[in-house]
Amino acid sequence: MKTTETPVPAESGAPVAKVDIPSRPPRKEKKDGVLNVFSHGVLILWAFMVVMPLLWAVMTSFKDDSSIFNSPWALPDKLHFDNWSRAWTDANMSDYFLNTILVVAGSLIGTLVLGSMAAYVLARFDFPGNRFIYFLFIGGMSFPIMLALVPLFYVVNNMGLLNTIHGLILVYIAYSLPFTVFFLTAFFRTLPTSVAEAAFVDGASHSRTFFQIMLPMAKPGLISVGIFNFLGQWNQYMLPTVLNTDPDKRVLTQGLVQLAASQGYKGDWSGLFAGLVMAMLPVLAAYIIFQRQVVAGLTAGALK
Repeated sequence: MKTTETPVPAESGAPVAKVDIPSRPPRKEKKDGVLNVFSHGVLILWAFMVVMPLLWAVMTSFKDDSSIFNSPWALPDKLHFDNWSRAWTDANMSDYFLNTILVVAGSLIGTLVLGSMAAYVLARFDFPGNRFIYFLFIGGMSFPIMLALVPLFYVVNNMGLLNTIHGLILVYIAYSLPFTVFFLTAFFRTLPTSVAEAAFVDGASHSRTFFQIMLPMAKPGLISVGIFNFLGQWNQYMLPTVLNTDPDKRVLTQGLVQLAASQGYKGDWSGLFAGLVMAMLPVLAAYIIFQRQVVAGLTAGALK
């Protein structure tokens, strides 16, 4: 509050009164404008750093080998689709894709089914050992997978699951369960309990209440954690390298390493970039299609 002396009409001989005039608050428009410009500039720079390597890889996959080295930043003078066909057939990318789809699809379905059931029980029911089991799953998230590679190899080998698709599926499920249970437990706690109680009153069993009522309500969370698991399992390299040494059972990440080694010696860099883009496209497509569901699942708990 700023005080100024302002003359006020008064009778002769009367003292001049002091009038309080409220001062205007400082303007923040200039400061906010500078902050917005800075934040938008950082976002544009970050988007450029992320998008440009992807666009460059896609552009390079349509060039021939001479153009890749002579004019790496120029647009291709001609679209060489034979790079993609050569990588798909000669480099066995089709077999790697099929093996990867089988492994990721089976492990993703198993992870979501088992993880949602365990998370629902831990979130909705109180029983002795509830918190202990929950913290065991959290502890699994912090356990480095590299420390378990050697014993895991012997366990899988003793069970007769080494170099098999279903063995790799089981390992992927066990690897992804801790994060899935941790994520979905917090999500199930945000769902209203009145719906489940009404189902119990109507005579529904626990399994029917879970699969027909609670699981559809948890769809945003399932999609979000499914996308994260899909990205992690699709890009997994260490586990299949140790547990899947059969050349006919290789997944996509193993195939890309083999392609980089073989095509590097042959000088077929265009085929290598075509195979690289083939491996990236499913991941990019999955995120572009389900990006709204991912954001909705991550923010659902805050909007309770």
